[in-house]
Amino acid sequence: MTVKPLLATVLGERQARPPIWIMRQAGRYLPEYRATRAQSKGFLDLCYTPELAIEVSLQPLRRFDLDAAIMFSDILVIPDALGQSVRFAQGEGPILDPIDETSIASLTPEKALDHLAPVLETLKGLRAALAPEKTLIGFCGSPWTVATYMIGGRGSTDQAAARLFAVRHPEAFGQLMDILVQTSIDYLVAQFAAGADVVQLFESWALNLDDQAFDERVINPNRRIVEGVRAKVPNAPIIGFPRGAAGNLARYAAATGVNALGLDYATPLDFAARYLPKDLPVQGNLDPLRLVAGGAQMDNRIDAIIEAFSDRPHIFNLGHGIVPETPIENVARLIERVKNG
Repeated sequence: MTVKPLLATVLGERQARPPIWIMRQAGRYLPEYRATRAQSKGFLDLCYTPELAIEVSLQPLRRFDLDAAIMFSDILVIPDALGQSVRFAQGEGPILDPIDETSIASLTPEKALDHLAPVLETLKGLRAALAPEKTLIGFCGSPWTVATYMIGGRGSTDQAAARLFAVRHPEAFGQLMDILVQTSIDYLVAQFAAGADVVQLFESWALNLDDQAFDERVINPNRRIVEGVRAKVPNAPIIGFPRGAAGNLARYAAATGVNALGLDYATPLDFAARYLPKDLPVQGNLDPLRLVAGGAQMDNRIDAIIEAFSDRPHIFNLGHGIVPETPIENVARLIERVKNG
């Protein structure tokens, strides 16, 4: 049986050198991605056109010796599948028609999986195309993060609209979270059925919450998703990435039951040694702007990250997504450094 180093690491097996993938590895820093995207009618059309989504998912693996492909999609396909208006404006990012306490009832979770069928076709195509030693990663946005966009209508630095909604309308907010939890479970179970080896929960807005809100809006929904997926897919491998969780990281890992914990670039390198179980795999955590700058500072930081996590299972990654201005030669240097020192 072919060993998949990245999947093995998620499952707790330490490797001689960490396997590597890069968040947003299929993206605008690659000219071939920009060319393929130009063939689509827009970003969501690219996500929902399996032929194109498969192509852009494979492009970074043709250039670089990455250990995984991640399906090309977006966390906001879930609100789109639930019937909320979602669009992507050039230079502005996602724009949604904000929901309120009266419009939650109009969401259509019963139609979501049918709407997401093209994404699942992308996974099936990737499974067939990937070399056997490569891990296939699926994902979804975690409920709190997705809810911040659904309520606020766009990204926000402080998620104020969603934070206020949650305390002013707790019953309606609970209904929304229940819908997002169950839809995420169904979606991830379908991703495993379509060929995913591992899935990642992107909790991109885990910051700006007090400890009670973090328990209610981050830990509890993510725990329910992990339990719900594993009720259908026993021992399903799951990575949790609660960006900005800071002092809540250890509680998140313990309470949710994720196999591996993604660390953002602000997480101190000694955090894992001081606060996390020695057998808990971690993923991360190079600052994407260090990758943009390149040079000796990047090499030194790569070495420091590998050394800091050398006593536990470790997947090398950035501490957030790669940015469009990243030089391709710096990505090649990163992967060479991780793989060969």
